[in-house]
Amino acid sequence: MFDALIIGGGVAGMQCALVLGSGLKKPYASNKRVGVIMHQRSSHLQNALFNNVLGLTSGTLGSDVLTAGKKQLTKNYPNITQIEQEKVISITIQNNCHIVKTNKNEYKTQVIILALNYAKPFLIKGLEAHLEPHQSAKASKDRIQLRNENYLVTESVYVCGTLSGCRSQFAIAAGSGASVATDILTLWNNGEHSQVHDKI
Repeated sequence: MFDALIIGGGVAGMQCALVLGSGLKKPYASNKRVGVIMHQRSSHLQNALFNNVLGLTSGTLGSDVLTAGKKQLTKNYPNITQIEQEKVISITIQNNCHIVKTNKNEYKTQVIILALNYAKPFLIKGLEAHLEPHQSAKASKDRIQLRNENYLVTESVYVCGTLSGCRSQFAIAAGSGASVATDILTLWNNGEHSQVHDKI
């Protein structure tokens, strides 16, 4: 049983995982279990080149960011469970928790964070009612998003990255992942607004 399970290992998903990982040192989150299904093959980072992202050296490849992000998550927050080589097939609700079924396993979680890209087709069953045309992409590209209000799709289901309606920019996607993580930390902190900063 996870307290929070992130679906997607691109920039939004990994940024969400990093912020949640740093939040697990807080007393209100110390007993929480967080996982991320690191499906990355369909991430748009696979063919990205970055010259305009603060903190990344010009010429950084998106594929290198994916590799480095996994290492950073493992090194800094080894208590975050990384689930490799699995693809989510369906999401259902049972006894007040979400059942996430992959091509290999089944997981239970209290909170779901969808951090997938906005390309069609969307193959996860159980969320069809929340799909709509993307509001910040060219209509000719035929992109999709999950209908949401401030990243909340429905009770205990969040979305971040381009699937939330964000434009396809690294910093925007990362920021949405961090925002969702702080929303979850706030939820765990009984509604008291929470964020996590490391200091010298």
